[in-house]
Amino acid sequence: MTRLKKKPYEQLTPAQQATFDEIVANRPVKPADGHIGGPFDIWLRSPEMGKRLVGLGGFFRFRSSVDRRYIELAILVTGAHWRAQFEWFAHEPMAREAGVPDPVIAAIKTGETPAFEDGGDAAAYNLARQLHENRKLSDAAFTEAVTQFGETGVAELIGLCGFYSLVSMTLNGFDVELPDGATYPFDRD
Repeated sequence: MTRLKKKPYEQLTPAQQATFDEIVANRPVKPADGHIGGPFDIWLRSPEMGKRLVGLGGFFRFRSSVDRRYIELAILVTGAHWRAQFEWFAHEPMAREAGVPDPVIAAIKTGETPAFEDGGDAAAYNLARQLHENRKLSDAAFTEAVTQFGETGVAELIGLCGFYSLVSMTLNGFDVELPDGATYPFDRD
């Protein structure tokens, strides 16, 4: 059960309402009950932090120099590392839509090393996996990533892994539930 108590829009402070309005302005569906979902309701509790995190998340998802396919693959590696239920639930379909092959998605979810046909997939996976598991990158993984994404892309992917670790920790720390009827991707401990 989620640890966050839902608040209707009217119970949010003026600063929280302003941040809420900024967040939902770019969403296709506007929540009617003051509840956005995911990490956003948690971040609203600290409106200044929420604004900054939403902006950073928007950069990673929509303005990175790295192709969306590799962004989503790195997000899945991060979500699987943290066993972040909501993160995986939200990003698995985005990864599929961005072109990450189903066998790669399935292997990441179960903790297996995927068989890669795309060099960018392998580079993004190795970068994210090594950062999470080893807390550093081997020279080979770094060189592979720079070859695929350039130094700017590598800097962005490393930042993305840190950001989605923060997202995953937020979701796990507040035990954010999936929508009614959704299947949890990982065993619930």
